[in-house]
Amino acid sequence: MDVYEKIKRLFGWGGKPARATTPAGPAEVAEAQPSGPERRGKPRTNARSGTRMLVIDDSPTIVALLSRMLRQNDYQVLEAADAEQGLEIARAQAPELIFLDIVLPGMDGFAALRQLRKDPYTRDIPVIMISGNEQATEQFYVHRIGADDFMKKPFSRAEVFARIERLLDANRVPRRLPQGGAQAADAGEDEAAASS
Repeated sequence: MDVYEKIKRLFGWGGKPARATTPAGPAEVAEAQPSGPERRGKPRTNARSGTRMLVIDDSPTIVALLSRMLRQNDYQVLEAADAEQGLEIARAQAPELIFLDIVLPGMDGFAALRQLRKDPYTRDIPVIMISGNEQATEQFYVHRIGADDFMKKPFSRAEVFARIERLLDANRVPRRLPQGGAQAADAGEDEAAASS
């Protein structure tokens, strides 16, 4: 069974084409909330409405599934199909968490992570690397170069939210940049330099 089939079975996805959607309304979110043992009787500490997350993956299926899960918890989701686009979005939009695939066209996820860690506007954003590769060496390398966590594809809804919750509970969410992301901060620095 290939990764695509495992994902379909894991999420009960019927193979319908992906489509863009707006964030779920309160009624839809309430219906999507897990109950019983999956919820474990405690409220999610990371369920702040509007938390901005960036998904960087070249697989439309993974992007659609992960984005759908996140939107059901009322997160704002940004999407990129390659590392270059993802880096631009990260710098401009200042997400609070990034899901980054390792195998991407052009620049790979490792190189993208290095760029994120070098940039003062993105270096503190928590990054969860994702991959279908089972090699333990890959997981070791991911942590060594600065990723905050690693998830192997296919992943479950419970795993995604447990990792988000762990990172947010550990106060790894960066300070929010002014509206407009890095460009607004650059403009503010230029104005301050000009007035001194």
